[in-house]
Amino acid sequence: MKKKIVFLFSMFFLATSNMCLAQESGFHRFQILFEAGTNDYHIYRIASLASTQKGTLLAFCAARKGRGGDWDPIDIVMRRSTDGGKTWEPLKQLVHNDSIPSDNAMPIVDYITGEVHLLYQVDYARCYYMKSADDGLTWSEPVDITETIDAFKDIYPWVVLAPGPGHGIQLTNGRLVVPFWLSDGGDTNRRRHRPSIVVSVYSDDHGLTWKAGDVAVPDNDTTVIPNETSCIQLVDGRVLFNSRNESINYRRLFTCSEDGATKWSIPVFADAFFEPICFGSMCRYSRQPFQSKNRILFCNPDSRHDPWVRKKSSTSRSARNRHRTNLTIRMSYDEGNTWPVSKVIDPGIAGYSDLAVTPDGMIHVFYEGGSISGTGSHYQNTHMSVVSFDLEWLTNGNDKLSDKDKPLKPF
Repeated sequence: MKKKIVFLFSMFFLATSNMCLAQESGFHRFQILFEAGTNDYHIYRIASLASTQKGTLLAFCAARKGRGGDWDPIDIVMRRSTDGGKTWEPLKQLVHNDSIPSDNAMPIVDYITGEVHLLYQVDYARCYYMKSADDGLTWSEPVDITETIDAFKDIYPWVVLAPGPGHGIQLTNGRLVVPFWLSDGGDTNRRRHRPSIVVSVYSDDHGLTWKAGDVAVPDNDTTVIPNETSCIQLVDGRVLFNSRNESINYRRLFTCSEDGATKWSIPVFADAFFEPICFGSMCRYSRQPFQSKNRILFCNPDSRHDPWVRKKSSTSRSARNRHRTNLTIRMSYDEGNTWPVSKVIDPGIAGYSDLAVTPDGMIHVFYEGGSISGTGSHYQNTHMSVVSFDLEWLTNGNDKLSDKDKPLKPF
């Protein structure tokens, strides 16, 4: 009964919020895609979202059994929309390995072949690859590509691996780029998720083969335990990695590479982005000369003003890690140097999210929300939902697509 009351309160809050949002300029829509306790799964977590070349939306997540932990039985499931997110096909199970966790689905849209590539991990020990040539209707048989990640063992004796999560990217030269995080388990000789480093993995033949790049973010006293990373290609051709970390300054880490694989710059903290120790997503909205302006989107829980965080000391990892709230989307017009646009997507409990833009210019945020535990824990979210809106809603009418803007595409 207590779980039901918490869930109903969360739904009432979201519904009333949407009623208020409907009075603002622009378009805004909220839909629940996955609900805790349905389809014989305890909870759904870890958002990944992709918009295909044709504009089909594919929403992937981790369908978790047991108590919903990282090491419990986990399947990878997906829902699909061919009408810009208005309606969604029923849940489809993509990966099932009995009681072994399968997670971290990371799609990469190939705008040259039209395919969707998908990487994921099994038991945090193996990495697999498969692809779809029909916008997610059917998928190829999984191929084990762990050998590629094994190449990093020459410099880092990892015992745990995971891509992303979120989505990977294709560069203007066709290269596919995927950030991974690896953990050596520390001094315990156990398979733990911490400490960790961030590395780059890439493909130059549309997923046929995968290669190991360089370490992008090491673990040291400054860049403390970097892990889950989102990425984007800048207009000058460089690839930007945006990494979660556990530094006590509450900021995310940026590092760049000319080719998305090697010679990563020294990581720097991004002052614009509060870090609650949670995955955050990046996505390009538009780029010149295809559109009138350069625009980049970023989304994560900006919980810096959460009362729980404020009453704890700045060095308290548990304070930052326990409360992920105030999911906020930001936009930059100068390739990530400044972020003048900021808008709250969900002021309540909200965790992992991923971003996608469809060819009609609609922005879609797929995220974890609510809590079923009664304690406010984001680890036990009530639902995974998609919020869809246009540029006018995001900017309160201050920006919208011009008549000169072509259909949106990454390059």
